[in-house]
Parts: sequence; C-alpha cells; structure tokens
Amino acid sequence: MASLQFHGNVDADTRYDASLDPARESELFGLLMFLQLGMGMNPVPKWPRWWPIWLRPVGGLLAKAYCSMVILTSLHLGLLFTKTTLDVLPTGELQPITDALTMTIIYFFTGYANIYWCVRSKRLLAFMEHINGEYRHHSLAGVTFVSSHTAHRWSRSFTSTWILCCLVGVITWGVSPLMLGIRTLPLTCWYPFDALAPGTYMAVYATQLFGQISVGVTFGFGGSLFVTLCLLLLAQFDVLYCSLKNLDAHAKLLSGETIRGLGILQRDLLQGSSTRELNQYALLQEHPTDLLRISAGAGAGAGSHRLGQVKAFHSALVECVRLHRFILYCCAELENLFSPYCLVKSMQITIQLCLLVFVGVSGTQEFLRIVNQIQYLALTLFELLMFTYCGELLSRHSVRSGEAFWRGGWWKHAHCLRQDVLIFLVNSRRAVYVTAGKFYVMDVNRLRSVITQAFSFLTLLQKLAAKKAITEP
Repeated sequence: MASLQFHGNVDADTRYDASLDPARESELFGLLMFLQLGMGMNPVPKWPRWWPIWLRPVGGLLAKAYCSMVILTSLHLGLLFTKTTLDVLPTGELQPITDALTMTIIYFFTGYANIYWCVRSKRLLAFMEHINGEYRHHSLAGVTFVSSHTAHRWSRSFTSTWILCCLVGVITWGVSPLMLGIRTLPLTCWYPFDALAPGTYMAVYATQLFGQISVGVTFGFGGSLFVTLCLLLLAQFDVLYCSLKNLDAHAKLLSGETIRGLGILQRDLLQGSSTRELNQYALLQEHPTDLLRISAGAGAGAGSHRLGQVKAFHSALVECVRLHRFILYCCAELENLFSPYCLVKSMQITIQLCLLVFVGVSGTQEFLRIVNQIQYLALTLFELLMFTYCGELLSRHSVRSGEAFWRGGWWKHAHCLRQDVLIFLVNSRRAVYVTAGKFYVMDVNRLRSVITQAFSFLTLLQKLAAKKAITEP
C-alpha cells in the first residue's frame, strides 16, 4: 500500500512513474565538492573507502599544502597590486589607479574566499551530508505529486555553466598576450625583479595564469553553492506544499478510498489548464498520480474508515511538520554559512562594479581590453543578481504554507486536529532570510541599493577626472 515515504524510490511501496520521478540521488553536491577540492578550499577532504589507510595522513598533508599554495598565490598577487596602486597614486592618473585597485580588490577577495571556505569546510561538508541523507525526494503519496529531481538537474546544469563562464572570462584575460603574440604578462603589476627576464618570465606567467584560474573557480564556487542550496530548498518547499495540498487525498488513499472517489478528488486538485492556479510552486511541476498503481493493495476495513482517515491525516501532518523543521534548519545553516561571506561579497561587488564601469567609460579603446572589461562587468552584475534574486525567492516562498493548506480539504478534519493545524500555520508564517553580516537582507532591494551606490561612486570618479582634465595645462 502507499506509505508515508518521502524519500523516493528506495521504498517499493511508493509507486510513481519512473520517467516523472527518477531514482533518488545519493549525492547532490558531487561537482561542487570536486571544485572545492580541486581549487584548494578543502584542507580536510573525505577520502573514498578504497583509499589506503596508510596514505591518508600523506594525502591530508598534501591537501593542506595545496590549500596554502592557492591562498598564498592570491594574497601575494594582491600585495603586488597594492604596491602597484601606491606607486601610481602620486601620478594622479585615474585609469592606472583604478586598474590596479580593481585587481587588488579581486585578488584580496579571492584570498579571503579561499581562507573562508577552508575554515568552514568541515561545517559545509557536514551540512551537505545532512541534506543528502534527509532531503525529501518527492511529496507524500496522494492524487498529485512533485519530484525534487528537477532541482538537482537545474543546479548541476547551472553550476557547470556558471563555472565555465567564469573560467572563460579570466582565462581570456590570462592568455591575451599569447593570443596577440606579445612578450608581456597578462597582469601588469610591480615586481622586485625583472619579470620579463628569460629565466623568470615563464614562472611568473604561469603563476599569474594559475592566479586567474583560481579567481574564476573561487568566484564561481561561491555563487554556484549559494544558488544550488537555494534551488534545493525551494524544491523542498514545493514538496512540502504539494504534500499539504494532498493531506486529505493521502488520508483517503490510506483508508481505502475507491478509485472513483480518488479520481474526482484528483480532478478537483489539478483543475483544468485554463482554471489552474498559477505559481503554486517555485520550481517543480505537479503531475497526476497513477491511481491504479499507487492504490494497489491499499485498503482498510469499512468499519474503521472514518477513524483511519483521521489517523492517516494526523500522521501525514506530523511528517509535514518534520519536513518543515528540516527546511528551517537548512535555511538557518545557509544563513550561518553565507552571512559573513555575503557581507564581504557585497562590498567587493559595489567597489568593483564602480571601478569596472569607470574604466570601461574612461579607459583606452583597445578591442581586447574592451572585451575583457565587458566580461568582468557582466559576470559581476550576474553574480550580484544571483545572490539577491535567490534570496528574494527563498524569502517569499517560505511563507506559503497557508495557501497550500487551503488548496486541499484539511477543513474536513479540522474538528479533530484544529489545534495542530493552527500551531503549524502560525509557525510557518516566519519567513526565512539570508543576510549580509546580519546588517541587511540579500533581496532585490539590496540589488537596487548596490547598483545605486556603485553609480554614485562612478559619478564621483568622473567628476574627479573632469576636474583633473580642467586643471591640467
């Protein structure tokens, strides 16, 4: 018979169409964990079972050494660009100053991000394992269902695309001297020695190219991780809302309701394409259940029909409460992990956006330089949009439990479970938020304020440039 099983095809009693409800994924973060390990943001990796025990201490030392090398690469380039900025400040030339300052901010933030994720790696991995083990693969058995596999597919595709875009942006800048056939470095900064000398040129070039790759992956990892977690949590809210909508149908299914009665209920819940309520779910698509398959073997005695419905309804409501608690815990952990990161990220994006626009407007008109500036500007704007828009979606979608309740027939059991339903509805009205250092919420209002601040700084820089041009003879 149909069960209370949320977790997917591990339970033979949950009969959904395999094409609409694929098998449960055991690892939702495989690509992100590979990127975290590959770019030195996980000093304590989780070794596979086949890895020899005697090699694990050696592997741990190598992982820590690699993480230290990646961090030092970013920080030493940040220091070199700091020295470059200090050297060009007395000249008063705004374009070289903004160029050097932009790269200083980028590399110091890369170093901060690498250190941050290394320090939080254990907590992050524990969070990922908790989600892998406890996430609900699909909604409770009812006359309609949703499958969270769509969110996993979207997150994996987004991660691959975003990382590729970030790498293309930074590698284009890194290999531009090779493309032009010029013996120069991709990053123009101060060195205490002749960086173009035959004995040092290749080593310095390789270091700068590795630093550029580290910038691309580090920036891509933070945004991809945030979007992936938001998509998975939005899918869990969709699973919860579909389960709440089907509470009465679930109770009737477990208590042995006839196929005819379930069919009428299914038509009422799904409605027609012209009358169906829009935007019930953030990500997932609702499908009709194969009633013959899922109700096979279900049934209860006719004398216990009414009592069975009340008991089944209450058990399903308890499962929904557990799912809601799991989602709230994950949202709280998301806030704890990303709050310090988003604070620094917001400041970095504000200053970087201002400098990139200023350089693009006032800088030289070299074709390759314009292309690189457009790439950096587009990636920066889209990254800001990712954090703010996903935070807005999560906040707005987290308080729709009441709407989902009203779509179903919960009121038929209200006289028995009124207190339980009211307590759940009151608790579910608390919206979840992702903040930047507990100072402000990452939502579309923050998107507007960051862009406003960036263009205010841009106006100031343009006035300084115009004033300097007037005073020069």
